[in-house]
Amino acid sequence: MRNRAITNALMLVGLLSVSAPLFAHHGNAAYDNRTVTVKGTITAWLWTNPHSFLKFDAKDEKGNTVHWIGEWNAPATLINFGITAKSFHVGEDVTVTMVGMAKSGSSVGRVTKVILPDGQELSMGSER
Repeated sequence: MRNRAITNALMLVGLLSVSAPLFAHHGNAAYDNRTVTVKGTITAWLWTNPHSFLKFDAKDEKGNTVHWIGEWNAPATLINFGITAKSFHVGEDVTVTMVGMAKSGSSVGRVTKVILPDGQELSMGSER
């Protein structure tokens, strides 16, 4: 009986130590709280788990092309707000609002809404 209790305790500790990193990727340490709105042209829409990514190019104040990556939620969440794998098309001009920009200075942020060329707004409903 004692060996079984020890075995169960070791299995529990093992499972907990393996599962802890699963929660770590949701940290915000790499992002700040700035809000940025960028007008650009879609280069890719990656409908993937655990996060979807909207890639787009925009011009900076000097006219140079900046390659942006907007991280969004998982497809299972986005679909509940009417956002699908077919919501975005390469070559479309969009306006993307992001909150939480990369502290590293790279052109990466968390998408909160996208305005399509026809003026339709795609978002998850709660913005800052």
